[in-house]
Amino acid sequence: MILSFGIIFFPTVKAAWAAPVSALTFRMAGDELRTRVVVMFDEKPDVKPILFDKPHRLVMELSETRFGFDEKSLTPRGLVSSVRYGLAGEGRSRLILSLIGPFKLENMDVIKNENAPGYRMVVDIIASSDREFADDLAAQNSKGNASPAQAAEDKKNREQQQAAKKFTVMLDAGHGGIDSGAEGVTGLIEKDVTLAFARDLRDRLKEEKDFQVFMTRDEDVFLRLGERVRLARQHEADLFISIHADSVPQHYIRGATVYTISDKASDSVARAMAERENRSDEFAGIVPEDLPEVTDILLDLTRRETHGFSLKFADKVVKSLDGEISLINNPHRFAGFQVLRAPDVPSVLVEMGYLSNKEDEKLITDPKWRQLFAERLVVAIRHFATLKKRVSPVP
Repeated sequence: MILSFGIIFFPTVKAAWAAPVSALTFRMAGDELRTRVVVMFDEKPDVKPILFDKPHRLVMELSETRFGFDEKSLTPRGLVSSVRYGLAGEGRSRLILSLIGPFKLENMDVIKNENAPGYRMVVDIIASSDREFADDLAAQNSKGNASPAQAAEDKKNREQQQAAKKFTVMLDAGHGGIDSGAEGVTGLIEKDVTLAFARDLRDRLKEEKDFQVFMTRDEDVFLRLGERVRLARQHEADLFISIHADSVPQHYIRGATVYTISDKASDSVARAMAERENRSDEFAGIVPEDLPEVTDILLDLTRRETHGFSLKFADKVVKSLDGEISLINNPHRFAGFQVLRAPDVPSVLVEMGYLSNKEDEKLITDPKWRQLFAERLVVAIRHFATLKKRVSPVP
């Protein structure tokens, strides 16, 4: 207590009455694989991130904060499905990000602004797998509580579970919902064809005891391209196969094709096809953002090892189909397909044939031909699974 001219001052009380920090603006950018959140503050905030599940959430614990966000900036985007904020008790506030699936907090920094007053909090979130998120959550909840021996035992158990995991295939039936895809010469719709074949292939793969299989969609629904890739990562897929049956102006073009990702298209047909497929999100009124650090989908984002495996599987598919299924000239082609951009999942796009060609369209609707096609893909998948296990054994 300080006495001066008859006035009593309480310095500690003055500190308690200090104005709360103000969160001025909120911005999000990104897609279903990587999302960045930036919050501007007038003063440096004290922040503690906490993970929650059921549903997946990232909670930012803050000292008491006044929020001045524009509601429009909170519109769901990328991995974030909703944003909430407010007081969480005396002297405490929370910023709550609900996520569409498992995630990893890749980075969180509070940085002093260089050319303006205040600070900015930068949060980078990436799509993760169910297992990885469970590990992160367990590590957070046991921090400081688990003994070194218990931590080592937990790690050993996780490694054993990973070693016992079956080879996982994610099947992606192209298009769906409002996005019908190509139309055949007799009115056949691509979204129906791809779903029918994906189901056939799934059922055949389920007969293999060493495989497990998932589908990005098992009904007529629209999925964003990024969401298809995110699902592959969520299930820690060892292989992603996107199934299509396109249509081209040159009706004489026919035969199956296998595509892998590349920053340069192998030919004009591949380039045109990738451009059409990459516009799928526009059917839902989604305009991609011009954010190179988030949306660059080509080889610099794809790990070299992953891309190498994609090329090896494409080669296996071509060899397995050759002589059994009609192939286009130079059947392994490449272009910048967004749906093939998972950085850690070998991915290919399989074009069963062209609905713009009468012969191909007739074959695609033939159950016996689809059964043969599925069988040859299973052979390729089996060979690839053996190769991948030999080259990249589980640690």
